[in-house]
Amino acid sequence: MTPSANPLPRWQRRLVVSSAWVLLLTGLSWLPAHYLWGAGAGELPHPLEPWLLRLHGLAAPVGLFAMGLVSAGHVSRGWRSGRQRASGLSLCLLLGALAVTGYALSYLAPEAWHAGTGWVHAGLGVGAFLLGALHSPGRRTQGARAAGGDTARRAAARPHQ
Repeated sequence: MTPSANPLPRWQRRLVVSSAWVLLLTGLSWLPAHYLWGAGAGELPHPLEPWLLRLHGLAAPVGLFAMGLVSAGHVSRGWRSGRQRASGLSLCLLLGALAVTGYALSYLAPEAWHAGTGWVHAGLGVGAFLLGALHSPGRRTQGARAAGGDTARRAAARPHQ
């Protein structure tokens, strides 16, 4: 296993990953609750619909905050290094589109546009989650994990004896 050249600190990685999982699971759980059993199927809203949306809405600013933290260091370092630029840039664009469509669903889109915008938002969300998993395959060594990446970088910089 090779250490990452631009690892996130453990706490940032945990924040990004946990918010991504909560957003994915609440979003994907809301879809069948709404479209198969609830208001989207012409029925009364399913009892889980508002709770799933509330949890999704609570996790969204946490995810945005986490991505802001990542943007402050990881993105700029990664851009300068030239590694994984395509996946990193694609991920940033997808996350920006997710923020815009999420805001539109909450505040801007007329009711007639909600279904279409919602499906676009869901597709972007699944795509961002998958691309994020591919962008960060977790290739760090155990020593790099324990020290937030510093141990592996120092070991790689030392000449072999």
